[in-house]
Amino acid sequence: MHWIPEGTLLEGELVSLIPLDPSHFNELALLADDKRIWEHIPVDMSNTVKCISAFNTALTYVQNETEYPFIIYHKANRKIIGSTRLMEISQPNTKLEIGWTWLHPDYWATAINLDCKLALLTYCFEALEAIRVQLKTDENNKRSRKAILKIGAKFEGILRKDRIRDNGTVRNTAYFSILDTEWPDVKINLTRLLNKKMHE
Repeated sequence: MHWIPEGTLLEGELVSLIPLDPSHFNELALLADDKRIWEHIPVDMSNTVKCISAFNTALTYVQNETEYPFIIYHKANRKIIGSTRLMEISQPNTKLEIGWTWLHPDYWATAINLDCKLALLTYCFEALEAIRVQLKTDENNKRSRKAILKIGAKFEGILRKDRIRDNGTVRNTAYFSILDTEWPDVKINLTRLLNKKMHE
């Protein structure tokens, strides 16, 4: 039995996180053509062929039970605005990672990321009963690092020379985590941040 059942859909206040399907690929590829999105991500998916190939690969990971990708669907605007996924899934150790989160720049600095994180973390800790949820980002991605800390994750350190980017440069990765014992306080903080951002 899969730890994350097939067809798992998560609901936030502003977005629905819908399991990735090939029918989403073309719309995602159109969104992904803005190079600003990929500045701090090792793979540049602004190329349509590369983007669709990457999402096809993601679906094979679902079968291997190592990743579970979602599209981010904006309820009010009735359209796809990005993607996120659960990954590094280890049911024996009841831990996993929230990653590969990207949004079209029109939705940067809005409540959307907070809404996604609250939906994902609630599912991880309260449905899956995970004991650890990991997040990571490029060492140089100050905006992402600040956002991860703001929701209440703890900085764990830098993994040096962790990834080789598409352009051949080497990336150091900043690692963060939230533990099950920390989740109640993180949830309160994240809910407060989301409500504040929604009413700005």
